[in-house]
Amino acid sequence: MGEVVTEKDKEYEAEERKAAPGADQAMSDRVNNRSLRPRSEAFKDFMKSGWADDEPDIEPLESSKFTPARLAALGKAFPGERLVIPAGQPKVRNNDCDYMFRPDTAFAYYTGLGVDYEAGAVLVLNPVDPDSEEAKAGQTHTPELFVAPRADNSTTDFFMNPHYGEYWVGPRAGLKEMTAMTGIETHDIAQLADALSKDVGTEAGAVRVRVMRETDPQITALVESIREANGAADPDKNAASDDKLHEFTSEARMVKDSYEINEMRKAVDATKHGFDRLLSSLPSALDKPRSERILEGAFNAVSRELGNAVGYDSIVASGPHAPILHWMRNTGVVKTGDMLLVDAGVEVDSLYTADITRTFPTNGKFTDLQKRLYQAVLDSQQAGFEAARPGATYSDIHHACMRVIAERLHDWGLLPVSVEESLSPEGQQHRRWLACGVAHHLGLDVHDCAQARFEAYQGAPIRPGMIFTIEPGLYFREDDLLIPPEYRGIGIRIEDDVLMTENGPEWISAGIPKEIDDVEAWIADRAAATK
Repeated sequence: MGEVVTEKDKEYEAEERKAAPGADQAMSDRVNNRSLRPRSEAFKDFMKSGWADDEPDIEPLESSKFTPARLAALGKAFPGERLVIPAGQPKVRNNDCDYMFRPDTAFAYYTGLGVDYEAGAVLVLNPVDPDSEEAKAGQTHTPELFVAPRADNSTTDFFMNPHYGEYWVGPRAGLKEMTAMTGIETHDIAQLADALSKDVGTEAGAVRVRVMRETDPQITALVESIREANGAADPDKNAASDDKLHEFTSEARMVKDSYEINEMRKAVDATKHGFDRLLSSLPSALDKPRSERILEGAFNAVSRELGNAVGYDSIVASGPHAPILHWMRNTGVVKTGDMLLVDAGVEVDSLYTADITRTFPTNGKFTDLQKRLYQAVLDSQQAGFEAARPGATYSDIHHACMRVIAERLHDWGLLPVSVEESLSPEGQQHRRWLACGVAHHLGLDVHDCAQARFEAYQGAPIRPGMIFTIEPGLYFREDDLLIPPEYRGIGIRIEDDVLMTENGPEWISAGIPKEIDDVEAWIADRAAATK
């Protein structure tokens, strides 16, 4: 820090950008301390010598047993077309510092790669020759991965390239390692442009190209330039074509295979440990400044110990923050006697995430009012669970949950109309206190399959293998003048993860307590464990 960057340094950096693969093509002229490397030939010669052999021992990923079926289904949906699915690039957090890289969800699904494999990589499905033996056997596409080769200690990039050099970023998987891990033939990213251009055109028998266009602007620009050069330069038509690819890849993830279901169970188990750690920290955090963040830190630490990260920014909302649906600042004080709402999930290394919400009495015991409100939400959730059967829809879950909420609000004298009028499309007054939906798909994304069509998602029958949440709540804001003062500043949500089976729904998060007596015992047990 604080070093002077000379014009010569800038010249070297510009030359390296021109020569570097992948992400370096888009590197800006930001000045950073990685630019200030020694440039002498003596230094380069010295850095190339004296290193131990670091050849990694790579085993196939468990996911590689499941990706061929996914790739085959994708190919059959787009016969004769080239499909381009980038991993994406790192996102800048500030100046020359990036956020931790997470690959695009579609890329992770079709390659089986999790954690931070592999910024700048691109998966391509190439259509097979219709007269080939592969085509006669029913194969429509050959998948190929394109990645930057390893910049290990046998290369100059090892110490000169801050994006790929293993001196900077540690050991990486290169071409043969990626092939071994995924079972997908892997090539140098430098060959990508030629591979994408092959046989592209608009005439009969030519290849059309579709790309996941939002993932990596550089790859999308490359595909558009190839389209334009080969007579397919209609931007609206191309965008619509690409959207169909995005839509298909989203809907393909709705039904989970056995590998995915097992990963989801791991994510839920890790999330239980996160809640355990958070409750262990609760007694010492009470009434302290920014104690919401103390608890957030306890949960998030477990997400890094047992998984890749949190699956989404944790919500730790105490007292009047709890009715704020997306409270993620977590800057408040967790006060004795408040209700504490925690919405959090661990994303495991495969990138599958849990999504759990629990609401706790901070002093360990629910008051009579808190019990009444909490039990209403619990009953609403159970009604949604009972409505979830193979062949049912998300609408069935939604209406079952909402009926219980409307009935309780009416019983408490809060609804200005009858239950039936409130539940009618023309009414909906109960939604003042539960404005959000109560169920969504879950998997690689916390709101999984979000690009699916309505008729394939909310309007479609729920099938065995689908994993989703059920998460009703009651949200009484502290500025709400239509409710009694004692209700104000209370927010309650109970959210669990559900697997649909042939025999009906299964709570895969059943091991995380939520009944009133069980929650109180859980809080007491964690408090006792810290003494």
